[in-house]
Amino acid sequence: MTPRSNSLLNRCAARLERLTAWAGPFSTTLQLLLLGLLILSLSRAGLVAWQWSRVGPTGIPLRIFVQGVRADLILLGYFLAIPLVLAPLLAHQRTQRLWRLLSVGWATFALIFIVFMEVSTPQFIMQFDVRPNRLFIEYLSYPHEVIATLWNGFRIALVLGVIATILLGVGLYRLLKASSAHMTSWRPLKLLLVWPLLVALVFVQVRSTTAHRPANPALFALTGDSMVNSLIINSAWSVFDALNSMSKEANSSEIYGKYPREKVFQVVKSAPWLKDAQFTSAELPTLHKQVAAAQRERPLNLVIVLEESLGATFVESLGGVPVTPELEKLKKEGWWFEQLYATGTRSVRGIEAVVAGYGPTPARSVVKLSLAQQNFYTLALGLGQKGYHTEFVYGGEAHFDNMRGFFTGNGFQKVVDRRDMKPVFEGSWGASDEDLFDKSLERLKTLHAANKPFFSLIFTSSNHEPFQFPDGRITLHDAEKQTVNNAVKYADYALGRFIAQAKKEAYWKDTVFLIVADHDNRVYGDSLVPINKFHIPGLIMGADIQPKVIKTIASQIDLAPTMLSLMGVSSEHPMIGRDFARDSETPGRALIQFDNYFAWLEGSSATILRPGQEPLLGKYDAATKTLTTSSTPADPQLVDKAMSHVVLPSILYREQRYKLPK
Repeated sequence: MTPRSNSLLNRCAARLERLTAWAGPFSTTLQLLLLGLLILSLSRAGLVAWQWSRVGPTGIPLRIFVQGVRADLILLGYFLAIPLVLAPLLAHQRTQRLWRLLSVGWATFALIFIVFMEVSTPQFIMQFDVRPNRLFIEYLSYPHEVIATLWNGFRIALVLGVIATILLGVGLYRLLKASSAHMTSWRPLKLLLVWPLLVALVFVQVRSTTAHRPANPALFALTGDSMVNSLIINSAWSVFDALNSMSKEANSSEIYGKYPREKVFQVVKSAPWLKDAQFTSAELPTLHKQVAAAQRERPLNLVIVLEESLGATFVESLGGVPVTPELEKLKKEGWWFEQLYATGTRSVRGIEAVVAGYGPTPARSVVKLSLAQQNFYTLALGLGQKGYHTEFVYGGEAHFDNMRGFFTGNGFQKVVDRRDMKPVFEGSWGASDEDLFDKSLERLKTLHAANKPFFSLIFTSSNHEPFQFPDGRITLHDAEKQTVNNAVKYADYALGRFIAQAKKEAYWKDTVFLIVADHDNRVYGDSLVPINKFHIPGLIMGADIQPKVIKTIASQIDLAPTMLSLMGVSSEHPMIGRDFARDSETPGRALIQFDNYFAWLEGSSATILRPGQEPLLGKYDAATKTLTTSSTPADPQLVDKAMSHVVLPSILYREQRYKLPK
């Protein structure tokens, strides 16, 4: 370095030392925090300025920086944890030299990593329109190809990036070394008293919220533009989150054994409702044209009410406890599904099935998987291309289970959650269902006034442990208030109230409503797959929908194609579900994922796929809700159907083929 640069570095080191000297043995750790915030904020400012044409219209530039600092604190909290854990062992007078060496070395490593990720970001955004993510990691598996690509296609950017990282890395090391030259140690008693407080502070810093779930990247999805959302967080945290996500994706459909890829598509497309479909893309194997059964001058609006944990367990006419009197009344006014089955046991599994028409696999729901965070087909994405306004309304924190991130990246133009409400009653999971529906009614009226077709997804939460709801609304079913039966009865009351008020509005005649559960409240049972606990209610009503009972077996993945058909929306999409508006009599099937078991339910036959074992033949009695298994080999044709339908989603996800053409 030149004398001038050395002088500047020494002055900066002196100021940094004076600023952090009070932290004693933690002065270098504090310097890591301050320098990290400075580097990340400057990088974000540069990225925002560069992408201002997209940032400006969102109207949230200030929130990008405020929330960005919050995200940066989370990342830096992880780096602070390492020296903090070692401090009780090494931050003493007798080991001060070793402690100083480790502190400077770790801080330098952390800051160089942060610098490297931020320097890499602009080129990655130019290629993928988002900060470094899963793809960044995947490309590291192919160093030869990546280096060749960078050298041949982005040579100047590569060279400048490497030089910038090296220079900044050397500068940071020298700065930290100089500013820690006079690091002091504390007396053992002081260290013992202060250390627990520092641990608590870093824990709060990483958790970043007082809510009952910690912050995650989805919390920072504030717009419908995935690239702008990615500017809010930092590249290092984006990559760490992708690594965490990828570590949980290994357990997928391969656990059931190898199966020919070409057979997957052949079997799936041979379904009665798809065999005559016109498949339009070699690249997107399930993309096909669906012609709506209802031909309308103006397509209808769509409202989906996704009811938390409302299984058939709580619907008397479906063999459950009599705690849904409002739903029992409403079922006479629309299409009522008698044998509708959820695809899984989690809300996100229900979301992917109902909103995206996507089948289940042993892996986590695509709502939480990295490759599905952009350009993954949903009703919102498809309807948005048809000119619909699309939004998600939830009484809790929309970042839970990555919902906000998945929705904003895949077509939902607006997210309304607890922060946008002034609830009269608020429980552990957020606003009560009444408050949620009041906000939804307000939003629906606003959307109708805009004279533009709309799709609103409303997700309830009152029927969730610890089952909190307002007093004086219902006659309790159980003597003790906070029970699942009472919570369901309250949720049913709120639903009935919502529909009664919606019927009075002008949009009712132009809107079709789907009321469906995400899953049952708790899936349990002594059978290999407790099929009865996947049985859920489903009701389609509104507009000109006439009463009808659908008796055949149906799956959650059938609902989206059916809704499009009833709305009068003809379109291309990759969903393989059935359109009940065209055929409600042909025998159906259900796809059920329970832990590592996959069940194909067709008629009374249940074909169960098991990891590392032969498929199992089962018989399900819907009347008694019992499953019996047999040692008799399963029907090969049914095994083919089961294997094809559990392998298909894995292929479509990994190869990113569940989307609309550009």
